[in-house]
Amino acid sequence: MLKVIKNELEHEQYLVRAYTLMQMDLQANSAESDELEVLSLLIQEYEHKTFIIEPPNPIDAILFRMDQLGVTKSDLAKILGSKSRVSEIFNGKRKLSLEMIRKLNVHLGISAQSLITDYDLVQV
Repeated sequence: MLKVIKNELEHEQYLVRAYTLMQMDLQANSAESDELEVLSLLIQEYEHKTFIIEPPNPIDAILFRMDQLGVTKSDLAKILGSKSRVSEIFNGKRKLSLEMIRKLNVHLGISAQSLITDYDLVQV
């Protein structure tokens, strides 16, 4: 009988069972396909509660996306207005403004949620 996953051992057992079911040629609406669906929901819920992933620091998100897209700091300066502004942001001297967040969202496809996360400036 399936029940809510309460610990890592149960999680591991459910993963093994789900893997076993996925290797089978399941028929739609069969008992096994229903079991796999319920197992998947239980596993997802447990992992969502247990393995919390914090949103990235906005600067890390920008750097990651720049690397993905092959965008240089000069390219970013064209988006944000100037090289000095980009330098201030990356050196922790200036926070992102709402206008910058909007531009980064549109031009680089970075989620606004990632960009509005609070972060500390470097103290000089």
